[in-house]
Amino acid sequence: MSSINAADTATTTPDGALPPIALGPGEGEHFWFFGGLTTIKADGADTGGRMTLTEQTAPRGSGSPLHVHHNEDEWFYVLEGELTIWVAGQTVVAPAGSFVFGPRDVPHTFIVSSDEARFLLATQAAGFEGFIRTLGTPAPVAKIPPAPAAPPDMAPVLQAAADHGLEILGPPGIPA
Repeated sequence: MSSINAADTATTTPDGALPPIALGPGEGEHFWFFGGLTTIKADGADTGGRMTLTEQTAPRGSGSPLHVHHNEDEWFYVLEGELTIWVAGQTVVAPAGSFVFGPRDVPHTFIVSSDEARFLLATQAAGFEGFIRTLGTPAPVAKIPPAPAAPPDMAPVLQAAADHGLEILGPPGIPA
């Protein structure tokens, strides 16, 4: 995290207010998660529990299982490439510059539908970072991981989901 001079914030940050967050390109906590690189840019500890923000870089075909968040809303902002997002029965093709909001308790999933995509994924309130940290592997380099040799063992995924207020409803991919 970029340092912010404490003397500067003492005169501009009201008592009890959260300190500013300033991360540059490539900064953050890096994980290999569901076939892509996830960089946590802000988590609940940083935001007083208000939100989690991640930057994702993933190859074609990677995405999430069909799931529901019971504790947070989720949104996507596509920076590069294209996602196909299925939310509440609607399929949305989301090229760079697109924004898609998935309210809590509404089923959704997504896949990367371009060769590679880079996007922001945010949840409000915070907490989703715990799911990432539980299932992700700290990335030794800030690059997309090698392709997995086998599908993931779903037992730990289901347990981590339950522990973090998510419900897995089906496999990755856009429902027919």
